[in-house]
Amino acid sequence: TYKNVFPGNGSDEVLGFSFMAFFDPDAPIVFPDITYSFYPVYAKLCSIPYRLAPLSDDLTVDVGAMCAPAGGVVFANPNAPTSIELPLDGVRRILDAHPDCVVLVDEAYIEFGRESAAGLIAEYPNLLVVKTFSKSHALAGLRAGYALGQEDLIRTLFAVKDSFNSYPLDSLAQAGAAAAMEAEAYCAGRIRAICRTREESREALAALGFSMPEPGANFLFIEHERLAATDIMNALRAQGIIVRHFKTPRIENRLRVTVGTDQEMEALIDALREIVGG
Repeated sequence: TYKNVFPGNGSDEVLGFSFMAFFDPDAPIVFPDITYSFYPVYAKLCSIPYRLAPLSDDLTVDVGAMCAPAGGVVFANPNAPTSIELPLDGVRRILDAHPDCVVLVDEAYIEFGRESAAGLIAEYPNLLVVKTFSKSHALAGLRAGYALGQEDLIRTLFAVKDSFNSYPLDSLAQAGAAAAMEAEAYCAGRIRAICRTREESREALAALGFSMPEPGANFLFIEHERLAATDIMNALRAQGIIVRHFKTPRIENRLRVTVGTDQEMEALIDALREIVGG
């Protein structure tokens, strides 16, 4: 119902209001050390101290580290830029460890993974699930996002929003978001097609010497067995193909590759075949 949904001008606005609404400057929050880069930005903007929970060696979320005492918990699921999804039993463990603070699960990519944590909201009054139309519905320019949670959390978000900007999501964005939700069968078909292309690309990349985690998002997080990520990135850029590189320790030799159309992925594979000598 509307009492359980908070709309916003993109999921980033929803995240920003959530940091202001639920996290105390006197109690450090926790999020993974390798994750969406805006979490520390929001924390610093709101003067909220934070603790980084290092990912495990295989780049999965360390549930034990996330369960340590904190004033709040934030994590993306599937995580970015790793593309790795935390199963729901791990989400439950984190929620059970933090009954007295808000646990924010950022599900920007969940439609490309397995199961949303939204089904746990009735059981956990401290759970806030943030979603967006930018990824699975391909409506990034619409700037439409929303949060799901129990009524008390949603009411608090509205109170914070109204203190800054009482204007709701504009009517065109509302109409576009509503149409996207009504076109469930079409969107589900597009998601299946993207996942199919993702898996075919994954196999082709593996044949060229690339390794990557099992993806739960609409991108692949690749590393080559011989060549440096920066060299590959620059070689691709020279051919007009853009991939993303992160200078963060432990992932500095990986590239994030968004899954495009079949034709775009074929062009990428052909270019990489030439670059790696495969």
